[in-house]
Amino acid sequence: MSAVVLFGREAELAALTGFLEGLRDGGAAVMLRGEPGVGKSVLLATAARCAAAEGMTVLRASGSEFEADVSYAALNQLLMPLRARLPLLAPGAAEALSVALGFGAGPAPDVLPVCTAALLLLDAVAAERPVVLLVDDIQWIDRASAVVLGFIARRITGTGVGLLVSVRSGAEGFPQRGDMPELSIEALPDPAAEALLDTTYPCLRPPHRRRLLDLARGNPLALLELPCTLTESVHVSVSQDELIPLNERLQAMFAARLSALPEQTRRLLLLAAFEGAGELRVLRTILDTGEGLIGLAAAERAQLVRVDAVGARMLFRHPLIRSAIVAMSTHEERRGAHIQLAQASSEDQERRAWHLAHAADGPDETVAGLLEAAAHRTMLRGDAFAAVVSLIRAAELSPANADRGRRLAEAAYIGAEAGGAGDTAHGLLTDAHQATPDSTGSLHAANAAAFLMLNGDGDVTTAHRLLVGAIETGDHHYRADDPALIEAMHTLLLLCWYGSAPHYWEPYFRALARLVPEPPPILALLSKTFPDPVRTGGSVPELADAVLARLPEETDPTRIMRIGTASVYLDRLADSRQPSWRIVHQGRNGGPPRRHIGALMHLCLDDYLTGRWDEAEHLANEGQRVCDSGGFPFFAWYFRYHRALMAAGRGRFAEADALAEEITYWARPRGVTAAILFARHPLVLAALGRGDFEAGYQHATAMSPPGVLASHVPHCTWVMFDVVEAAVRTGRVPEARAHVQAMRAAEVAALSPRMALLVAGAEVLISDDPAALTRLEAILDDPEVDRWQFEASRIRLVLGEKLRRTAAATSARPHLIAARDGFAAMNAAPWLERARNELRASGYRQGERTGPSIAPESLTAQETVIARLAARGLSNKQIGEQLYLSHRTVGAHLYRIYPKLGVSSRAGLADALSRADESADDRPG
Repeated sequence: MSAVVLFGREAELAALTGFLEGLRDGGAAVMLRGEPGVGKSVLLATAARCAAAEGMTVLRASGSEFEADVSYAALNQLLMPLRARLPLLAPGAAEALSVALGFGAGPAPDVLPVCTAALLLLDAVAAERPVVLLVDDIQWIDRASAVVLGFIARRITGTGVGLLVSVRSGAEGFPQRGDMPELSIEALPDPAAEALLDTTYPCLRPPHRRRLLDLARGNPLALLELPCTLTESVHVSVSQDELIPLNERLQAMFAARLSALPEQTRRLLLLAAFEGAGELRVLRTILDTGEGLIGLAAAERAQLVRVDAVGARMLFRHPLIRSAIVAMSTHEERRGAHIQLAQASSEDQERRAWHLAHAADGPDETVAGLLEAAAHRTMLRGDAFAAVVSLIRAAELSPANADRGRRLAEAAYIGAEAGGAGDTAHGLLTDAHQATPDSTGSLHAANAAAFLMLNGDGDVTTAHRLLVGAIETGDHHYRADDPALIEAMHTLLLLCWYGSAPHYWEPYFRALARLVPEPPPILALLSKTFPDPVRTGGSVPELADAVLARLPEETDPTRIMRIGTASVYLDRLADSRQPSWRIVHQGRNGGPPRRHIGALMHLCLDDYLTGRWDEAEHLANEGQRVCDSGGFPFFAWYFRYHRALMAAGRGRFAEADALAEEITYWARPRGVTAAILFARHPLVLAALGRGDFEAGYQHATAMSPPGVLASHVPHCTWVMFDVVEAAVRTGRVPEARAHVQAMRAAEVAALSPRMALLVAGAEVLISDDPAALTRLEAILDDPEVDRWQFEASRIRLVLGEKLRRTAAATSARPHLIAARDGFAAMNAAPWLERARNELRASGYRQGERTGPSIAPESLTAQETVIARLAARGLSNKQIGEQLYLSHRTVGAHLYRIYPKLGVSSRAGLADALSRADESADDRPG
């Protein structure tokens, strides 16, 4: 850009030169931020010319407040020149991008495939030569396009694609600050401002020159345009002129210039302002006169627009010109332009609906219906924000108060369910009630109210009663094809689950039985597997297979989340991992936080069960942040639960206890019994990790009493093995046997391979029957069982302990080694130590490199284990529970251990064992 002369912009031009030169080595993104008229558009145009001169592909778009509600409008502008290059993509990606941009027909694609396809297309084109994306006034582009551009900006490194955008100072939203590096464009310094004015208007009289410099304050557009408005009235003080903001002064100047144009030209410019992209082909089609675009010449001569011959587009020289042409037009002129554009948009129903909405001069049910349908299509893409905007405008155009209230209530529900407990959802619900005072009984309104109640200070019981009342008194006739009713049933299912008691479920199942002709498949599956899987989860294997089989092709984030929820207690979350990750990536790129949270929940659960504990901790922390920032404080307890599980499993017992207490303290006044029960789980795990089996038993049986798998407490299956182990270790063998019998009677093993593993492990704990050992070893021989890494390692540890106690140490060692390695992989410190201790007690020596490898020579293997446990601070009773010994036997061992190590009490054990270990490590070999 060395040949380019822009007064006072040497640093900015150098930065843009570096930006373009760097594209041949890898991609980059930069945002220009500055006041209107400061020169952002000029810098973008300069970058475009220089990039084209260097042989780069240049793609341009500009934001328009008149198209901000049309999804992918800006992306359509940007990628239109690449339409013929779509075959470079795989068929699925090409179809997703084609449908999103309005090039082809098909079901609305999810936003993540669109983001990925756009990036892949740009990367493929950039393989031939670098691609430069230029987007002016990005603060006005539609949200869907902004999400895609943000996605591209974060993944542009190494692609040969450059993204250069401009944004007005003070504008916030999408893309957010921090999405890309910023280059601040400031007003020109005084010398540069004077040079620009003197070069452009060399004959200005000194008083006029001084007045212009004072008014412009270094704004280049003002310096170039205000001289045209100058009068001889130089006696008007600057302070009086300053009462009119510079933007308004410039817009008024442009309006005066526009008013001098022929009517035909002004009509063309108004159409271009509303059309957004400035496509000459579209404008020529709309104008039904035989003169075509002949009126464009007058606007070019007035230096209000320029024509990009390569892109066949008409571009306003500045956004203020576009604003001026709209501001000076009459209502009928604007209405007529929108009607013409709607007629030309027959293949793009969303764009057509919005043009008709702008053209409407009163209530119009036809247009309201089109906008409502557009909202439902955008929801399929996961764009809740756009759906709410469409429904609000549909409500404004609704002739009947009932329809207005219904649409506002649906907007409130979508806003509350997908966007959190913000002021917008509260306001919409209030408006819905004002439109139809009885609308608070409508299903969408009740749904919204329930979500807002949960995310506020409401309680589960009140929200449950509200929604039950709306369902039972509604005029929906229990039609299964009524979307509002089915959404209400899904919300009620969650409320019942939070309540975790049979009486919550009674009205739910009463309503479910009345659905005609039958419940939708996902709701039917959820109703069997989620409320009480112990009793009904295994009754629908064919339905489960059929619903889960749809996941790979499913794009609706809501359906993906609900299918995943239906699979939780069937232990089939693996089926939804890939779709869940798609939603997480979508959430990280600006998608609805509610879906982001749901996907994180499912991934955290699966990670815990399968031993991906590092990832589980990372995702739990992410979920906590999304809840805090996304307006969903209610769901934060779930991620505290996962954080507590990880802390307990890894030996951070104080942290686990504190998180569990925090959950309970929050949940109790709100009646969220499920959270209170969940909080017991990490307390069980922490107690067992400490070797405090009495505390473990008390916490586990608080979730489900011994001998009973609690009704409508599905998480009781996750601690049923803990109940048995803690009961056996504390001498409650009858209770342990009763619990195993309850597991057998309920046929829990049929739910999943993991459940079968837990039942078999529990049976070994209570029985010396060789058949029980054989069954468990057969299950453990199946490679698939290692998917459940934590519980498989625990069961192997129990089996190894059992075999060692029956003098089958050689048979015990493979199981103990596998348990040790599994715990080590998860960094499950307390369980790892227990496995190591068992290995030492079995006489194992070879290859033990993960801890002290040789017991003090004077101690037996069992004495060594007892000494180490006592050195950790465990009482005789706790040691006995771990080793299946009485506390008296442990005491007798310790009295023999003390003199062997030269100590008089357990207080000296730690130092004595440390010295013995050091001596062993110093030995040759």
